[in-house]
Amino acid sequence: MAASDRAVAEARRWIGTPYRHQASMQGAGCDCLGLLRGVWRALYGAEPAVIPPYSADWAETGGDEALWQALAQHLPPAEGALAAGQILLFRMRAGRMAKHIGICSDTSQTPRFIHAYSGHGVVESPLSPPWARRIAARFEFK
Repeated sequence: MAASDRAVAEARRWIGTPYRHQASMQGAGCDCLGLLRGVWRALYGAEPAVIPPYSADWAETGGDEALWQALAQHLPPAEGALAAGQILLFRMRAGRMAKHIGICSDTSQTPRFIHAYSGHGVVESPLSPPWARRIAARFEFK
């Protein structure tokens, strides 16, 4: 099974996990980065770097693309069309830092992605036009 298929299958196992800022434990809690960290661990074992503590507003106060840079350090950029298993990095507001992560789960007629969302936990959502236009970058599991 390809890494992209394994990533989607693993992310789906996390659906229903409650939202917990900075957490990364399936069933107990995670945020969007925690979901990605959990999928990484399932695919590769140990995480490639220690994640320092971060506040909920870190992207607004940092002034740099820290999340984008960290993803680019460990994952290749996705090329070509949107595909299941790709990591999606979202810019929630124009002109602001990218700060939300999801994993594309389906690219059929109704594209979908899995993400941990405050107030909702880990869910699989339609990649509707409002979400799609917020994609700042895409990465792939190796």
